[in-house]
Amino acid sequence: MTQNNQKQIFPAPTVRMAQTAPADLTDRGYLQVNVVNIENNFPISNARISITHTGGNQTPVEEVSTNQSGQTEQVSLAAPPVALSLEPQNLRPYSEYNLTVTAPGFKPATIEGTEILASSTAIQPVRLDPEADPEPVENPIQIPDHTLYAEYPPKIAEPEIQPVNESGEIVLSRVVVPQTVVVHDGVPSDASAPNYYVPYRDYIKNVASSEIYATWPQASITANVLAIMSFTLNRVYTEHYRNRGYDFTITSSTAFDHKWIYGRNIYESISVIVDEIFDNYLSRPGVRQPILTQYCDGRMTQCLDRGWMTQWGSCNLGERGYSPIDILRHFYGDNMYINTAEEIAGIPSSWPGYDLTIGSSGQKVQQVQEQLDTIATVYTAIPRIQPDGVFGPATAAAVREFQSIFGLPQTGAIDFPTWYKISHIYVAVSGIGELV
Repeated sequence: MTQNNQKQIFPAPTVRMAQTAPADLTDRGYLQVNVVNIENNFPISNARISITHTGGNQTPVEEVSTNQSGQTEQVSLAAPPVALSLEPQNLRPYSEYNLTVTAPGFKPATIEGTEILASSTAIQPVRLDPEADPEPVENPIQIPDHTLYAEYPPKIAEPEIQPVNESGEIVLSRVVVPQTVVVHDGVPSDASAPNYYVPYRDYIKNVASSEIYATWPQASITANVLAIMSFTLNRVYTEHYRNRGYDFTITSSTAFDHKWIYGRNIYESISVIVDEIFDNYLSRPGVRQPILTQYCDGRMTQCLDRGWMTQWGSCNLGERGYSPIDILRHFYGDNMYINTAEEIAGIPSSWPGYDLTIGSSGQKVQQVQEQLDTIATVYTAIPRIQPDGVFGPATAAAVREFQSIFGLPQTGAIDFPTWYKISHIYVAVSGIGELV
C-alpha cells in the first residue's frame, strides 16, 4: 500500500562508469555514499571514497568525493545479472565492494562488503569520528552475506498474538510508531552484545535490505515491508523484551526477530516504499495489537505449514501481478488487513492529511517552512526561505532540493513521506532529538 496510486517519478541519476570488472559481472548497479559526522549527523563535504572489489586486488575501481550535502554522485559498478536475484538459487546475485573513507579532521573509516544489485541503487551510510575523539574507531565495518544467500538460524515460532503483561514498564493503549528502537545486536541472552538506538524507519530499511532483494516487484517489496513493520510494532506494543527484564526493543537474531546489520547499505527502492507507508501495520478483526507476522525464505527454510509468508513466494506472486494485500492474504489468510498507527512519536506536528503545494497557505505551511529553513543552515544546498505561511515558488524549490538530497521523488510538493522526512531531519539538526 502507498499513500496514493500515482507513479513515482525519479530524476535521472548522475552516473560514473567504473573500470571493467570480472567477466561474470555482466550487469551494472549503482552506489551512492552518504557521509556524516557521528557526533551530530551533519553532512561532511569533500570526503574521499576509494572503492575496491572485495576479495580482489586493492586497485580502486573508482574514487569519488562528497558534495556539500555529504553525498557522492551515483557510481556505476559491475554486478551479476539481475535474473539471479529473481529466482531462488545458490548463486550470489550481488557483487561486493570495500570502501575506504577519509576526510580532513576525521578518522578514516573502512566498510567491507557493500552489496550491489543489478539495476538498483545502493545507499551506503558512513559516520566518521572526529580526530579529537579519544574513543577507538569501530573499524572495519564488515557487512555479512544477505539472508537469502547465506544460511541463518530459522525463526523460532511464536503465537502471532502476543500476551501483554500490564505490569510492564509501559503499557500502550494504542499503536504508536516509535521514534527509535533499541536493537540488541545478538541473541537475547548474550549480555556482551551491544545495543544500538536506531530511528524506526532506518531500522525497517536496514532489515528489508538485509532480507529481500531490491530488484523484486514493488508489490512484493511492499508486502515484505508491511510484515517487517507489523512484527516490529508488535514487539514495541507488547514490550516483549522489557517485560522479560531486558533493556532493548528487538534483537538482530533471525531466530528471534529480524536480521538487522550494523552499518550496512540500504536500497533506494526499499527506502522510498518505507517512507511512504511507515505508519502502517497488519491487523486482524478484534485484535488491538499489530500481528506478529512471521516468515521464512522459502528455499533454505520452509514454513507454509505454519501459515507464514515465504519471501521467495512473495516475489513470485508480485511477478504474477498480485497486489501487496493479496500477497499477504495469500499467506496469512483473508482476514488480514492493513491498519494505520494512531500516533507517530518524536515529531513536532502531524501531516495535515493533504499535500501542501504552490498556492497553499496557513499555519502548517509556515511550520514546515521554518523547519526547512533550519535544515538549510546545515544542508546548505537547500535555498533559504522566508517562513511567511505562503507556499510559493521559493518554497517549492527548497522542497525539491530537500527531496533530492533525501531520496524522495522531486515533486516540489509536501506529501506524506516528505512531511515526515522533513520532521525527522529537523528534529535531528535542531537538537530536539538525535539521528543515530
